[in-house]
Amino acid sequence: MKRCSNLLVTYDSSDDSDSPSFEEREQPPPVKKRKLPSLSSSIVIPGPIDNPSLHQGRIRTTPHVEGQFAAHVYVSLLIRRRSTLYKLMQDAILEAKKIVPTLRELWSRDDNKEPSSPIELHISLSRPVYLRAHQREDFRKAVKALSKGHKPFTVSFATFSELVNDEKTRTFLTIEVGAGYHELTSLSKGLTPALHAIRQKEFYTTPRFHASIAWALLDRLHSGNAPVRDQEDHTPHGTTTSTPEAHSAIALEDFPTIPYLPKMLVSKLNAVFSGDLASPTVGSFDIDQITVKIGKEVSSWSLAGI
Repeated sequence: MKRCSNLLVTYDSSDDSDSPSFEEREQPPPVKKRKLPSLSSSIVIPGPIDNPSLHQGRIRTTPHVEGQFAAHVYVSLLIRRRSTLYKLMQDAILEAKKIVPTLRELWSRDDNKEPSSPIELHISLSRPVYLRAHQREDFRKAVKALSKGHKPFTVSFATFSELVNDEKTRTFLTIEVGAGYHELTSLSKGLTPALHAIRQKEFYTTPRFHASIAWALLDRLHSGNAPVRDQEDHTPHGTTTSTPEAHSAIALEDFPTIPYLPKMLVSKLNAVFSGDLASPTVGSFDIDQITVKIGKEVSSWSLAGI
């Protein structure tokens, strides 16, 4: 059978076609992505700003970590502004400022405050402790349990001394504990299991229990030999001088610093004031509570041991 030739259909070559190829066809425009609006400042929680100028030149020695809370265990003493001890401390600080003008009290001397408004002194039982959010309640329970095993006792102050923080950024004029030392040691050691459970350091092996009453910024270039506050090595500074000018504040930017408190200053304060400080009617207190501060929350429990 013969095929009919007129049934054949011819097609134009693709090379001759005027229609665009697949690649040449116009692509749809890309979809524009919408930019999300910025959050309102009213719902954004700003992070902490470490600005020493807002804190009298003090420097945060441990960086802020979100979700971490600084904690501190101590016993608290309330000192009436009309008390003999308050007057003695004020007189001692004024005497010290004649030699080290940059000393600052740890409380406000606002004359507008009510005379009945007390100041609060702390005797530390722990180093600074850093807790995660889920550790806070267990640590509170540990301090509360500790309070049940100790009964109230009496402490008294005995002497003035200089102690420096671990980072050697500040030096402190302190009054150190005499009577009550063993009871404070027992409380402090009682915290050790709870601290080890959260991988924190226990208190110092040979602590110097004290209350700080004034402080000054240290010149970090010269503070390497200063006595260390609350550390096991309390070697006093070996250099003394008889001239106040040698220990005047050294200007460091806007915040004056000192290398250390002169040894003769502490000796002079003890010669003039330690007799009255150690008097049972002046520097003696009953301790009947233990306190823990975690972040901004403060909790206290009575010593209920038998």
